[in-house]
Formats: sequence, C-alpha cells, structure tokens
Amino acid sequence: MADQSQVMSDILDNIRRVFQILNEHSEKVERETGLTSPQLWTMKVIAEEAPIRVDDIARRIYLHPVTVIGILDKLESKGLVVIKRSWWNRRVVFVELTDAGNKMIESAPEVAQGLLISGLEKLSYGGLIEINYRLNKLVEILGATEIPPKLIRSPEVNLREEIQRRSESWNQRDWLTESNL
Repeated sequence: MADQSQVMSDILDNIRRVFQILNEHSEKVERETGLTSPQLWTMKVIAEEAPIRVDDIARRIYLHPVTVIGILDKLESKGLVVIKRSWWNRRVVFVELTDAGNKMIESAPEVAQGLLISGLEKLSYGGLIEINYRLNKLVEILGATEIPPKLIRSPEVNLREEIQRRSESWNQRDWLTESNL
C-alpha cells in the first residue's frame, strides 16, 4: 500500500498532467487558428448543428448563454459567424458559420474541452458527483471558491454577474431577447 507521501505526489502529478494537456491543446489551437479554445469549440458546435440557437450552443458546451454571446461577438467581428433572426419569429436568433468559418473548421485541431466533455458524458451520474465533490474540495484547499471561472486562455468568464452587462449589449444591437437566454 502506498504511503501518504506517495499518494500526495501522485495527486500533484495528475494535476500537473491536467494543466499540461489543457495548456498544450489551447496553445495549439491559438497557434493554428488564431482563436481561443472556447471560440473554436463554439465554432465546432455551430458547424455540427447550424443553424443553431445561442441557448442550444450554451447547452452543448456547458457555458452560460451570456458567456456564449461574448464568444459569438468576437467570432462575428472576425467574420467567422453570422447571426440571423428567424423569418417566422423575429425574437429567435440563429447562428451559422460563414464561408471563412467553415474553411477554418476543416483543418482545425481538436479542442481539449471537447475531449473532456465527451469523456465526462460517458460517466455515470454517481461518477460525475464524485468528481465534482473532489474538485470542489481541491478548490477549497486552494482558497479559490470565490475566483470567477475564467475560460482557458481566454478573457471570457462563465459567471452570472456578466449576464446583465452582456445582455444589455446584445439588446442594444437588437439581436437577443429573453427567449434566447
């Protein structure tokens, strides 16, 4: 049986591995595409299901819709996505990739968050609860419970305090209504 020192060493090594793979994947995405991992991940979801609503994107990538709005703003400014109102209900907004966005997706690398999500989705509910409990303990140990959950190598924060500011921004652009949040 391993002693406490060996178990602690294994824990630290596993944490290092997680950070290493997330950082390496994110750097590769940025180097090859000029996008952050969350931006590319969002584009991949759009490519799979376009046209797609903002809240459907958010559900697929486990982010708050307002966080997704911030990502879409950046992608739109780069000419990679187009946001369109539905013709049958002006309150419904759909997102699609532009030709440039589709071209980028063809050769884009895998996103670490996508790998993580696909692995987590295969676990039982009990397994997810156990991982969540243990990660919460780790966050408590580090004194990080109040730190906003910033996305990897991205300025985006998956935090509800951003909701009002971002939704006001989108409402001013007359794109988003409460039905899309």
